[in-house]
Amino acid sequence: MCRAKDGVASASLDISKGREVLPKNVKPLHYDLTLEPDFEKFTYEGKVVIDLQVKEDTTSISLNSLELDIHSTSISADGNEITSSPKLTYNEDAQTTTITFDRSISAGSHAQLTQTFTGQLNDKMAGFYRSSYKQDGTTKYLATTQMEPTDARRAFPCFDEPALKAEYTITLIADKHHTCLSNMDQVSETEIESRISGGKKKAATFRKTPLMSTYLLAFIVGELKCVETNDFRVPVRVFATPDKNIEHGRFSLELAAKTLDFYEKTFDSEFPLPKMDMVAVPDFSAGAMENWGLVTYRIVDLLFDEKTSGASTKERIAEVVQHELAHQWFGNLVTMDFWEGLWLNEGFATWMSWYSCNKFYPEWKVWQGYVTDTLQGALALDSLRSSHPIEVPVKRADEINQIFDAISYSKGSCVLRMISKYLGEETFMEGIRRYLKKHAYGNTRTEDLWAALSDASAKPVEKIMDIWTKNVGYPVVTVNEDSGSNTIRVKQNRFLRTADVKPEEDRTLFPVFLGLRTKDGVNEELTLSDREMEFKVPDTEFFKLNADHSGIYRTLYTPERLEKLGQAAKQGLLTVEDRAGMIADAGALASSGYGKTSGVLSLVRSFNSEPEFVVWSELLSRISSLRSTWVFEPEPIRNALKSFQLSLVSSQARSKGWTFTPDEDHIQAQFKALLFGSAGLAGDEQVIKAAQDMFAKFRSGDRSAIHPNIRGSVYAIVLRNGGQEEYDAILQEYQTANDADERNTALRSLGRVEGSELIDRTLSLPLSDQVKNQDLYIPLSGLRNDAQGIEALWKWMTSNWEAIEKKCPPGLTMLSNVVQLCTSGFTTEKQLKEVQAWFEGRSTKGFDRALEQSCDAVRAKVKWLARDKEDVQEWLRKEGFLKEEGKL
Repeated sequence: MCRAKDGVASASLDISKGREVLPKNVKPLHYDLTLEPDFEKFTYEGKVVIDLQVKEDTTSISLNSLELDIHSTSISADGNEITSSPKLTYNEDAQTTTITFDRSISAGSHAQLTQTFTGQLNDKMAGFYRSSYKQDGTTKYLATTQMEPTDARRAFPCFDEPALKAEYTITLIADKHHTCLSNMDQVSETEIESRISGGKKKAATFRKTPLMSTYLLAFIVGELKCVETNDFRVPVRVFATPDKNIEHGRFSLELAAKTLDFYEKTFDSEFPLPKMDMVAVPDFSAGAMENWGLVTYRIVDLLFDEKTSGASTKERIAEVVQHELAHQWFGNLVTMDFWEGLWLNEGFATWMSWYSCNKFYPEWKVWQGYVTDTLQGALALDSLRSSHPIEVPVKRADEINQIFDAISYSKGSCVLRMISKYLGEETFMEGIRRYLKKHAYGNTRTEDLWAALSDASAKPVEKIMDIWTKNVGYPVVTVNEDSGSNTIRVKQNRFLRTADVKPEEDRTLFPVFLGLRTKDGVNEELTLSDREMEFKVPDTEFFKLNADHSGIYRTLYTPERLEKLGQAAKQGLLTVEDRAGMIADAGALASSGYGKTSGVLSLVRSFNSEPEFVVWSELLSRISSLRSTWVFEPEPIRNALKSFQLSLVSSQARSKGWTFTPDEDHIQAQFKALLFGSAGLAGDEQVIKAAQDMFAKFRSGDRSAIHPNIRGSVYAIVLRNGGQEEYDAILQEYQTANDADERNTALRSLGRVEGSELIDRTLSLPLSDQVKNQDLYIPLSGLRNDAQGIEALWKWMTSNWEAIEKKCPPGLTMLSNVVQLCTSGFTTEKQLKEVQAWFEGRSTKGFDRALEQSCDAVRAKVKWLARDKEDVQEWLRKEGFLKEEGKL
């Protein structure tokens, strides 16, 4: 839209991009920000002085602010006062304050904007907020920050867009016993008189930052303990509140020092800040946040105690720490120019965390898990009509939070994995080095990354990869073969879980890297670049597409070929990734009507002697998907599916056992835990008895009776086979355990109950003071395992909607999570219509994408049941899992 002739501007529309952004008449250069929190009133006093470069003659300045009470505003230009009493206009919808004044400031001038203000030390885990913890029975607070994506404006008036980089000098005023932290190291401390209390306080001033985006700014005030290492070129520290054992930060501390050193060498780029701090925050909405030089984490994602946490927790912490440290270069040093480029940050950090984890812990074999974790997460969400391209157009601030999802993170990283395979890992890394060097302290778009990779590889990367990032979805590749001529014919079509692709949705032709595996090895050169193509193979006796499943597509084979591949797996011709990916493809394709579910059940059973954890993880994931879709079917059918699961895992679980040695193999520990939990919840009497015995010893005071690897499974099993007594004991463990991982495990398990009384008790927790806002979703997730729980979730959400909205404001991510948890478990058309009718007429701003994705997932289940209900029933009867009385 056009700017008014008098030079007044508020949020304007960038015509070329359709973005709602600030006017470009001024540009911020430096912020001098002083803040003093008040832990009595939960407010803070602030003063900001912003140095501005004036780009156009102007009589207005617009900047972002949200929930700030601005007391005074003054503007000067080139040392001369322009005004000390300008007119301020606030646009609540755009979250902007426009300052207008009579005297025009000329282009080329250097202006200075000074504002004093009061902000809320809120409990929304956004902006500058308060976080609480208990020490010796007393509730204490610290003030901390979460700016990404658009909450710096909630902390102080600013130009809150990623491309408007500036330098920052931060001063924090605090009690003398408080620790003050910011992105940079502290350079001075003076004693001052507090504006709030009138008493003496300290003013801690930090070194000026390099050029950086507002969303990466961070500051913390509170009582904190610290461990430090000098194993890296600059100091690395881990902080936690006094109620935590700071020694539990050692694993993350040592890993961080090694990772920073590894990244410096890998990127050929020094970490540019004088220190690296990592802080465990008691209240935190995400898993972690990559603030430059001051990374904040959920406690459970930073602190690790070998005695109370298992192998999967250790791997999760390593992945999170390495993810956030990758951001110090990819995202912080070089930043996307706007939020549709979020995937540049998150996709690369996700890929890099797996890459570095594999270098540090090769015995963890993380690339195997990548196929069943990151890849399947991406393929599942991207198979919905309501998915979005990796580069999704973002116009408004309230749309941004919804794209922090499996597309930006997981599919983004899968695209990078695919291109790294296509170019070769070292060539790919050389391209990354050139990209970082060229754009350091700047902002980029996706095409800048493609240009650097093209430069390093001499391959047309942009031409190939733009198709993957700018279009929604991915293909299913159908394979037909002609053994006489040793050729295969492959064809691509858009894949949708609902199996109802319209012609206009199937126009994108993806460049599909076929990764043909034969007895001669893997041919990475074959690319399906058209709708349908023919390729020669050495012979048709053995071949498989998508070797190691680095390509983003599903492969549809004939039943005969699938059977041959099952035999090839037993002969050792397929890698772990191949086997897990093949099962995932077969399951996803059957659920979408490309085959019969009975065929998948037979395929799954043929893998009953499979020796690898990752493959078993995918096998059980497919059974779980089937059981969750059949959750509202008659009891005999549900019991038959449970019996099938038991037949698969029972002997395996008993064979592996459930005892763990101090030097237990990392993967075997997780394998044992997977089988133990799966067998126990499927009704294995020996496992149930073992779980009950462990739990009885645990309740008697032997906290070592339950190994951390199986703690959650033991809780779930005793709850499923117990009642009030077991529930009370696990609830008490949640309330009293010192370790965050122990508490989370107990809270999550409380969703595994049966019976309306215990379900209601669990549903009373999320909105109570017993559960922190950050953990609200944890007890809800377990309730989706049976029909009664799913229905109770929906009733709870609709009955408590106002309270839920208040606790989870629509602009933040948690409301999307709650809506999906409470709606996506349904499986019938009637239930879907009830959900749609209830939300009709209500505002879905801030979670509309999540709601539509839930509805899409339900539609897919409705159609799957309509197609294969009788097919599954017949297979279960034929194989002896369903008795005759179960006939419908």
